[in-house]
Amino acid sequence: MNKQTEKKIGENIRALREKCKMTQDELAAKLQLAGCDVTRSAIAKIEVGQRHLYPDEIVLLKQILNAEYDDIFRLN
Repeated sequence: MNKQTEKKIGENIRALREKCKMTQDELAAKLQLAGCDVTRSAIAKIEVGQRHLYPDEIVLLKQILNAEYDDIFRLN
């Protein structure tokens, strides 16, 4: 994936997380409880575009953040 695209998706995830008034630690914990082995550090890297997202993580992020896929993947 293009670096700018990953950065924008990360920014979208951060905005959605903040809209839910959730910390990176809380989001990581919810992902872990749902079966994804994701740390707070991994969330931080995702949010700045330094780590790729896996399909199962995307599905769970959508559910946990009460978002639509368009909210996550919006590029403009």
